[in-house]
Amino acid sequence: MLEGCVPWPPEFAAQYRQKGYWEDTTLREMLDQSVRRYGDKTALVFQGRRISYLQLAAEIDRLAVRFVELGLQAPERVVLHLPNIPEFVATFFALLTLGVIPVLALPAHRHNEIRHFIGHSGATAYFIPAIVRDFDYRILAQQLQAEFQHQLRHVFVAGPPLKGQLPLASERRARKTPAPRPNTRPDPAEVALMLLSGGTTGLPKLIPRTHNDYVCNCKLSGRVAGLDDESVFLAVLPLAHNYTLASPGILATLAFGGTAVIAPSTSPDVVMPLIERERVTHIAAAVPLVVNWLQACTPDKYDFGSLRVVINGGARLAPALRRRVREQFGCQIQEDFGTGEGLLNLTRLDDDEELLLNSSGAPISPDDEIKVVDEAGRELPDGESGELICRGPYTIRGYYRAPEANAAAFTEDGFYRTGDVVRKLNRHIFTLGRKKDLINRGGEKISAEEIENLILQHPKVDNVCVVAMPDPVYGERACAFVIPKTGQTFHFAELTDFLLRQEIAKFKLPERLEILDRFPLSPAGKILRRELRTTIEQKLMAERNKAMAQ
Repeated sequence: MLEGCVPWPPEFAAQYRQKGYWEDTTLREMLDQSVRRYGDKTALVFQGRRISYLQLAAEIDRLAVRFVELGLQAPERVVLHLPNIPEFVATFFALLTLGVIPVLALPAHRHNEIRHFIGHSGATAYFIPAIVRDFDYRILAQQLQAEFQHQLRHVFVAGPPLKGQLPLASERRARKTPAPRPNTRPDPAEVALMLLSGGTTGLPKLIPRTHNDYVCNCKLSGRVAGLDDESVFLAVLPLAHNYTLASPGILATLAFGGTAVIAPSTSPDVVMPLIERERVTHIAAAVPLVVNWLQACTPDKYDFGSLRVVINGGARLAPALRRRVREQFGCQIQEDFGTGEGLLNLTRLDDDEELLLNSSGAPISPDDEIKVVDEAGRELPDGESGELICRGPYTIRGYYRAPEANAAAFTEDGFYRTGDVVRKLNRHIFTLGRKKDLINRGGEKISAEEIENLILQHPKVDNVCVVAMPDPVYGERACAFVIPKTGQTFHFAELTDFLLRQEIAKFKLPERLEILDRFPLSPAGKILRRELRTTIEQKLMAERNKAMAQ
């Protein structure tokens, strides 16, 4: 396995092969099976473009040939930073075809995060759009090219490039001439791609996923979601998310011969007509989107007769909202609770009412080993709350080049410590919260430590603690408690302006500032974050009550 990665022990690898979880098939070969079977059928839809399986395969091969000509080769790492466009899918598969490993960055990531991904992975190429929503990714790339001039050999732009950058499309594509596939086949046991961790302690760690475990991930989750060759999957969240990519996502849809529709926006005015026009059967959503769609959509406005399943992931959807989805959209709701590190839990489409409305699902594989443990690591009986730990055929055994993080995140016998506090009943999971200070803003994970470290660089700030505050739409938002330096005043606009200048993703910005002269401390001198969370909860409640009384 790639240097810096932790392999599965041989006895576990043999077991997963013997039971059929690991097929020794690459992700490209998984797609090829559908290309041979479905050929001219539509694989991808994006705005006015309809791309068949054969056309997708041809474009993948054209890109793969171009990358070979420019010197990309296995097992180099590259950063893939494209938005939700068909070029993301084609580029992703072209890299996998060669054994080049894409590190999947989210569209919202900026200089601070991308610098880390390039530096930590040793990336030799960077794939970007030109301009999206007034942000010029090419300028960002120029800055990174200057910083990593001896490492970052290529910047590919899906659009017009700047000087020193390359267009992603090749002349061969413009001439529509076929390209022979490069004569390469990665080892299915090797790393195929790298996802990003939630980043509980600073910047995200890199999650190496192999062809074997990710093919397993796709097929098992797709089967539980009820995907087949008649399915039409609507992708609205970033394709670089494990959820939208493969859990079940676009990859599972293509593996089962379905059609993946890529939405250009999450707006109800875009999504609802797409459901009707494309006869969408499955949508992978998140709590903020579900709330927004329910508020904006009336049952008589659109024809949702094709819709079979709305999947919710990222953060738990309240039972009342699950009921509303079923009633208003006339389909089944499916809760999807998982990790980029591996374990996926989904409610079953035929689960009883209690599980459908309240649980976060059950593992998708019978060989997902799950335990709920106490602080000492002792397994707890069903019904008692503790930390969820897991291992299985698609759960990694370690992060990339992160021995210290691995020692903390994995047990000696290979169980991944998820950091989620849950209770378990007959393998069904009921989530209760996070063990560490990770803020879950509608499925986007924000590391309190990362934001605190940045805020502490402000010349007016003496100390800071960032905590989650409850929110009816996003579940949680970030609140910054700040102790200013003596004699200084500090305002919310100063905070956000300063953080934006650090070029972080906007979803990480604190959305409220509270000024204190001291923090509540434990006897050991640690900040009592729980008390700060209680403080902001009480303030928000008092403000709501006052507003209602007026």
